[in-house]
Amino acid sequence: MCKSSLHDFLVAVPKVENHLHVEGTLEPAMLFAFAARNHVELPKEPEWANVESLKARYSKFTCLDDFLRYIYLGASVLVKAADFEELAWAYFVKAASMRVRHVEVSFDPQMHTVRGVSYDVIVEGLMAAKRRAVKQLGMTIEYIACIHRHLPLADSTALVDVILERRHLTDGTICGVGLVSSEKPFPPVMFADLFKRVAPTGTKLTAHVGEEVGPEAVREALQCLNVSRVDHGLTAAQDPKLLEELARSRTLLTLCPWSNVALGILPELSQSPVRRFLDAGVRFSINSDDPAYDGAYLQDVYCRVQDTFNLTLEEWDWIVRGGIEGSWVGEERMKELLSEYNVVFEQFKTKAS
Repeated sequence: MCKSSLHDFLVAVPKVENHLHVEGTLEPAMLFAFAARNHVELPKEPEWANVESLKARYSKFTCLDDFLRYIYLGASVLVKAADFEELAWAYFVKAASMRVRHVEVSFDPQMHTVRGVSYDVIVEGLMAAKRRAVKQLGMTIEYIACIHRHLPLADSTALVDVILERRHLTDGTICGVGLVSSEKPFPPVMFADLFKRVAPTGTKLTAHVGEEVGPEAVREALQCLNVSRVDHGLTAAQDPKLLEELARSRTLLTLCPWSNVALGILPELSQSPVRRFLDAGVRFSINSDDPAYDGAYLQDVYCRVQDTFNLTLEEWDWIVRGGIEGSWVGEERMKELLSEYNVVFEQFKTKAS
């Protein structure tokens, strides 16, 4: 709970989450349960002894690669379609309790296919969870398949081959393709040919850039990958001209301010470019990223941002409305989300006047 007078608004507002990794919602308790039932041997290090010690280690990430080691190890317990369904369903239930009305879920097939888990098993479980959430929770959900930078290009090419062969970019299974994992050694241009292969399907394109690398990575993703939005993009704040271009094009940045702190990318939340983006008129949304590892789900992130920046109702309107309008949904669903949001916003606007 945040201390601001806007707390009730931040709780009541119908939310969208544009940047959420399903593997990043694997809570330690579920991780240990899956390991036991799937007979997966976990590392022998002391931090893997129990739920409490693992949670404590999660609070001490030093960089992106440090975090990635743990999320890859954690993902090793996901073996069957039922595991992916249970994982996603648990997040959807939690998200619904925070009034998340629409979520765009990134998933990392290669995190699992390198272990021998088939792409089809992953998708089977995720789609089962989606059907349940749509029916029982009234949410809308879209999936984004992400390419891993650090793996050989041949592996990523094989993934794209499978996705195209299954026609998952055109049948509603997957709405977008993204680019994830270690940023520094793997510039966007390396993946331009892969993105060109999927672009003709009309799928949405995004990339994790500007998290560890400067604004040049954001520019390169926009130019070489032709992405329509940017995941993270916090270093764009270092380039005034780029900010002008982003504002003019209304390109959405899916900012994850608390994740940047939890992973040691920013020393404290006050260093996040939230205020800089607002002042520049850049469209951005607030997201949780990998909440089980970062220690904050979307409602927590909203409150921490408010406690740090003391934003006005109008500034939150810019953020929330930007996330809705930048979502990858159909026109009718967009209208529904905006209508639902407008009712809540006007109620609180009236109270404040």
